[in-house]
Amino acid sequence: MPLFKDMLKSEESLFRDEIALDYDFLPKNLPYRDKEQKYIAQCIFPLTQKRNGKNLLVHGLPGIGKTAAAKYVIRDLENETEEVIPLYVNCWKKNSTFKIITDFCDQLGFKFVQNKTKEELFDMIVKELNKKSAVFVLDEVDKLEDYDILYLLLEDVYRKTIIMITNYRKWVLELDERIRSRMNPEMMEFKAYNSEETKGILKHRLGYAFVPGVWEDDAFEIAAAKTAELNDIRQGLYILKEAGLAAEAESSRKINTEHVKKALAKIEDYHLKQPTDLEDEAKQILDIIKDNNSKKIGDIFNLYVASGGNISYKSFQRRINILEKEKFITVIKTQGGEEGNTSIIKLSQTKKLTEF
Repeated sequence: MPLFKDMLKSEESLFRDEIALDYDFLPKNLPYRDKEQKYIAQCIFPLTQKRNGKNLLVHGLPGIGKTAAAKYVIRDLENETEEVIPLYVNCWKKNSTFKIITDFCDQLGFKFVQNKTKEELFDMIVKELNKKSAVFVLDEVDKLEDYDILYLLLEDVYRKTIIMITNYRKWVLELDERIRSRMNPEMMEFKAYNSEETKGILKHRLGYAFVPGVWEDDAFEIAAAKTAELNDIRQGLYILKEAGLAAEAESSRKINTEHVKKALAKIEDYHLKQPTDLEDEAKQILDIIKDNNSKKIGDIFNLYVASGGNISYKSFQRRINILEKEKFITVIKTQGGEEGNTSIIKLSQTKKLTEF
């Protein structure tokens, strides 16, 4: 019996293109989101006729194609016309007006922006954009620390569409009335994929990512079923990638159920966002919570200040809200007692993905 026949040689790989399993990868076609993409395009279309576009709030669960659909439409727009300038920013990483403005400057190719004020930089942006029309995609818009950028875009850019993407529909209620009334956004909810759509999306990515025929059918069925249960394509892509890597580590020419189980075991502590993705203040607060689990929010704030933190209590509460929304922590509200109402901050228990 040949012992090495089914083993990969050093120059061989199960992967055709591993990058295709990154969530940011944009395939040539985006399955099952035609209706949503068409609606986004309709909001932008007036800009191609030198008219003002419609603003749009896109909301829905994480990992169901909101960002991909918006990027797909923008890519199509760039192929169609040069008279509409698209600008995309993720507000998780660029969470203040100044950071977004400097990011826009970078996308527009501006040089020599050092030592210029926020107002000077924004004047440069407006002067360039008002020669044409503009689409602004503000992804994870609920992570914004201030909303000045929305007011500036509404006030100073002549022809524009502002597309805001969030997991939380009610976020729009936090907006100042003067912004909300000027914005007057259309609302579009992305519904979760059903199990057949989930399987189709993962199968679609297999064609990009893996050498044909390397996945055993029952292994793929387990991965697809678990992804459908979790309602999150990002986690499904991660499972596919880790299963492929587990198979390669064994020099296997096939990806089987054991490799899928190893992938699931490896991501028991998997977070879609790692603590390293947090901006510095939120990361500092999370570190304090790790060392002081199950303490009151006021105590955590005092420890934060004692460690050199200098943001206000209101800004501190915003960071707590972000950490809770992204499931790094759990906030338990209590009522009554000697000190009245308060909140207890606890580290979240990570979900087990191996229970299937």
